[in-house]
Amino acid sequence: MSEFPFERLRRWPDVEATNLFAVDASDRLILDEAAVWLAEAGPGEVVVLEDHYGALTLAAAALLSGRPDVRVNQDALSGERALDHNAADLEGTVAGLAGLTGAYRHLPLGAELFAGARLVLMQLPRSLAALDELAGAIARFAAGDVTVVAGGRVKHMSVAMNAVLLRHFGDLNVTPARQKSRVLIATQPKVSGGSSWPRAVEHADLGLTVCAHGAAFAGTTIDIGTRYLLEFQGRMKPDATTAIDLGCGTGVLAAALARRRPGLQLLATDQSAAAVASAAATMTANGVADRVQVLRDDALSAQPDASAELIMLNPPFHIGSSVHAGIALKLFEDAARVLRPGGELWAVWNTHLGYRPALTRIVGPTHQVGRNTKFTVTVSTRR
Repeated sequence: MSEFPFERLRRWPDVEATNLFAVDASDRLILDEAAVWLAEAGPGEVVVLEDHYGALTLAAAALLSGRPDVRVNQDALSGERALDHNAADLEGTVAGLAGLTGAYRHLPLGAELFAGARLVLMQLPRSLAALDELAGAIARFAAGDVTVVAGGRVKHMSVAMNAVLLRHFGDLNVTPARQKSRVLIATQPKVSGGSSWPRAVEHADLGLTVCAHGAAFAGTTIDIGTRYLLEFQGRMKPDATTAIDLGCGTGVLAAALARRRPGLQLLATDQSAAAVASAAATMTANGVADRVQVLRDDALSAQPDASAELIMLNPPFHIGSSVHAGIALKLFEDAARVLRPGGELWAVWNTHLGYRPALTRIVGPTHQVGRNTKFTVTVSTRR
């Protein structure tokens, strides 16, 4: 695939920086290992999973010229939008790549995504639970002769991934590493029963049931940052009638606040499809689905300016495998835009990250309201 213009691909609208890349060696290795199957694939027989920013989908579509209809599933909405942006850019500026924007379809995880699929290209997710859910869906819905070509960076792979794939496939071939990347090739899907996702766990100490799909951060557990922020919900803008759980994950903060304050209307938003599906199930499990809207969104792009009274946030400090403050700053900026004057952003963050000056600059006066051995909780008031 050396002739495909990988260098043209961008991460936008995801965070861009000199140490963050839209393509890596694992994309190229997956495509090289899958070349023989791509050459033989018919229309509608190729599925791409967890493509980071479009490299797998667009390079495969270019090879399948005249045999389009690549089906794609990406957990991150920013990845979907980057794929669309890159397709439009290449189609408009690179000779020989006409028709890219119509060569693929975004589909949710399920039967329609995999029906008749004979080749699946996958960037391996970091989470074993996410891999288990994806592999189970492939085995359940794809063609009986499907081949899965799944790859990643060696430093992010583990032998446990082999065991997960062998739970759903009868044969697994581990290829030699190249440029610190490796590919796993799985065949002979094992027919099993229905999906076991989402899973649910009751947390009796909090009176909450948490539901989670495989790719949802923290799964059915409650991460310690969220657990710490929960301690302050009684102090969060008591006169608010609406609130937002930004980057909601499985929806713990929104569900807990909705149960604490029955008159409050909430929005829980996340760019992860798995998180949104998990949060919706969490709301139903806790009897608050009628008061909490769950929305997949890139930050708060769908929300109007100066429309929110209260926002809660436990921001990630990783972008993929890189530690980077960019995603938190993006969320702070969108929260500042959406908050009304006098509105409050309550955030919990790893103390060593030192976000308070950025919160003051971006949102408004910021006060520390809690601190333990690992986390700081702040409230920022919109000017």
